[in-house]
Amino acid sequence: MVVLVHGLGVSHRYFARLRRLLPAAAAPDLAGASVGELTRSLEASLPGPSLLVANSLGCQLAAELAVRRAELVRGLVLIGPTWDPGAPTVFGQFLRLANGSYREPLSLVPVLAYEYARWGPRRLLRTARSMLDHPVAERLARLRAHTVVVRGEHDTICSPPWARLAAGVARARLVQVPGAAHAVHWSHPEAVVQVVEELLQELAEP
Repeated sequence: MVVLVHGLGVSHRYFARLRRLLPAAAAPDLAGASVGELTRSLEASLPGPSLLVANSLGCQLAAELAVRRAELVRGLVLIGPTWDPGAPTVFGQFLRLANGSYREPLSLVPVLAYEYARWGPRRLLRTARSMLDHPVAERLARLRAHTVVVRGEHDTICSPPWARLAAGVARARLVQVPGAAHAVHWSHPEAVVQVVEELLQELAEP
């Protein structure tokens, strides 16, 4: 089973383009406003051992679950993982988001506007603070599942140094997608599908 794990302020709608190419993948909407709450919601939604394909904050949730319940996570595809220690504040993270937004496809704008309004500023802020409190590098270093880190060439949230560090501590392969920004799964879903299929094949090998 492939499960898509959304990040801060969004839901299954954020994976609409990717799901057209992975119709069998599940994309649960997670409940909660902290890394702990969202991770427990992810755990409850899994039908069994799964390959987790996560974006942004979803990468932290996927890594947290893989450490807590390793038997539930067969593999990980981490797209634009947060949080980059080069921007250790909520303001810094949102500034990076704003600086990179013009590189995303225009078709993503109404989706994000709806999703952020649905979450509301209070939940967004609480979740962002929890994201920055989460020791993601330590969790990545404890991963045992096969992992691939995917970064868009123009991703301002996941910088090149952080992507290399995240992949290094997780002993993961790093894939950079030319022309993409943070939402690689929206702008370049075919590239993500290729990574997923390669990882599934690797997991199937004896």
